[in-house]
Amino acid sequence: MPKKRHWFFDCYKYQVRTGTVPEYDDGQVIRTHSHPWHQLVYASQGVMTVRTPEGAWVVPIHRGVWVPAGTRHSIQMSGAVSLRTLYLVPRLGRALPDEPRVIGISPLLRELILRIVELASLSIRVPAHAHLVSVLLDHLHVMQSDAVHLPLPRDARAKRIAAMLQKQPSDTRSLIELSKLAGASKRTVERLFKTETGLGFSKWRQQLRLGHALRLLAAGDAVTTVAFDVGYDSISAFISAFRLTFGKTPGQYFRSA
Repeated sequence: MPKKRHWFFDCYKYQVRTGTVPEYDDGQVIRTHSHPWHQLVYASQGVMTVRTPEGAWVVPIHRGVWVPAGTRHSIQMSGAVSLRTLYLVPRLGRALPDEPRVIGISPLLRELILRIVELASLSIRVPAHAHLVSVLLDHLHVMQSDAVHLPLPRDARAKRIAAMLQKQPSDTRSLIELSKLAGASKRTVERLFKTETGLGFSKWRQQLRLGHALRLLAAGDAVTTVAFDVGYDSISAFISAFRLTFGKTPGQYFRSA
């Protein structure tokens, strides 16, 4: 990473396969790491899953992920993924979120990211660069969280249930059955999930299933197969849940991309 203090952004060079755009295959993982600068990652193709000790964010098409400085995280690719990454020095982001979140990438923000990638870095000593800095910050200050976020509980009993379901999203056992295996009552587990993740258990489980579904669909699996692989008992129930979350059916969603 450049040492010059007047450089405000830098396009981090991962594997360079075509030009300066890092390309990843389905299933590839960028192992857990952290950066001293804030990071904005945008996948112009494919689906990313960003994991931190606190949870996971599934980043579908037309979204990006904001990762604050110092956050330990990994990135898993689903489908062929093209990454564009910007780094921001922390002093620029004092009013920006201090925790990871997924954001919608508007056509204007997309073109802005691509333009900064072309330039490789921005210097406040260059008027045109300073203007780009200002426009980018304006967009980031109003960014909204948007996508599948799966926060993880801290209590050992709730974590045990979360781990079981993450390992097998198609698990259809009831909360009563899962709670017994975890050594807690159904009411206790419900309280723990609500208190520690901000989501009721049913909502948390739906987020888990839809996040896994996005990864499978991006990898090319058929909708029919995905519906059952993530635990839905019918294709129509899966499509309905997908549409309620993303505003489109799975077919429409990936065709529009």
